Amino acid sequence: MVNIQTVTICFEPLPFYRQKQRSPFESTTGIILLVPTLPLNQILQGDCIEILNSLPENSVDLVFADPPYNLQLQNDLYRPNNTRVDAVKDRWDKFSSFAEYDEFTINWLRASRRILKETGTIWVIGSYHNIFRVGAVMQDLGFWILNDVIWLKTNPMPNFRGVRFTNAHETLIWAQKQKGAKYKFNHKDMKALNDDLQMRSNWVIPLATGKERIKSNGTKAHPTQKPEALLYRILLASTDAGDVVLDPFFGSGTTGAVAKMMGRHFIGIERDKKYIKVAQKRIDAVAPAPAEALILPGKQKQVRVPFGALLENGYLKIGGKLTFAKGKREAVILANGHIKCGKITGSIHKVASELSNAPANGWEMWMYAERGKLKSINELREKFRKKLKDQG
Repeated sequence: MVNIQTVTICFEPLPFYRQKQRSPFESTTGIILLVPTLPLNQILQGDCIEILNSLPENSVDLVFADPPYNLQLQNDLYRPNNTRVDAVKDRWDKFSSFAEYDEFTINWLRASRRILKETGTIWVIGSYHNIFRVGAVMQDLGFWILNDVIWLKTNPMPNFRGVRFTNAHETLIWAQKQKGAKYKFNHKDMKALNDDLQMRSNWVIPLATGKERIKSNGTKAHPTQKPEALLYRILLASTDAGDVVLDPFFGSGTTGAVAKMMGRHFIGIERDKKYIKVAQKRIDAVAPAPAEALILPGKQKQVRVPFGALLENGYLKIGGKLTFAKGKREAVILANGHIKCGKITGSIHKVASELSNAPANGWEMWMYAERGKLKSINELREKFRKKLKDQG
């Protein structure tokens, strides 16, 4: 007799921040794969490209990226009163050439595209120094640009030298993972946010100043901190409560703070321990919005359940009978999910419309029998929908 042992196979190594859980798919041979879960609501320290490449594919709903601008500042900038401007001169914003910056851009964008869900979108913000190069790379990698949005600053830094126009805006590129895929855009919510007028692509929002500006030892904690109003608008437009938002250049943590407040999950990636400390302290102080406030007025999005799904999953049977709520006429359920009532055959909606001589919603018009009582088939739909949600 040959003894057959069950073998469990684990694939290692995995980085320290990647949690593991048992896959729901377990074969009869006993082979189990340990798959990484997303490190939700965490700030991961390290190189963004390396960390992005280690995260699961097709797992993130939205990427918001505020990458280095490659400003190429050579000298200090002074105001007319001879005080030095606190500009971006950090090492992370320095690249030896456009070619080096382009290679960096290609690598982080490719890695971001890999972890985006097929329905996911990405927002990238930049100035005239880098946004055109970023946009070209995005198109080359297969992203499909949905909008460019102009952030108009109500309080921009003046042009002290008087040699060019005051730079009063930055550009955001909003793109989907691939052309033609479905993507999330909460059009009605954006319209409501704008006094019931369609939101346009020029957003007038002030810089982060005053109490909003995060400081450390009396100075700016991060030179390019974005206003929370900007992230609020982005997350409201392209995510729902419970979605996962990833920021590969986390900085002072604006994305995480707004995500927590709005009931979204975040993943932050940051190299600098100093910024991580600032961001974590900031996020810890945020109080999440109450759950009831996250449910927006109007019809809520729900999982679509075709009538045929009730048949496939045993909630109804082939040849079973449905009773029309008006007139007590009966229909037979066919194998393809259509129903037949007399000489009329078609979907639950079509047959209900024919019997009513008016447009009709079949879910509200047909009844099924359970223990001698007639009940709406919509109850079965909601029962199946709940099952999907519980499993999801």
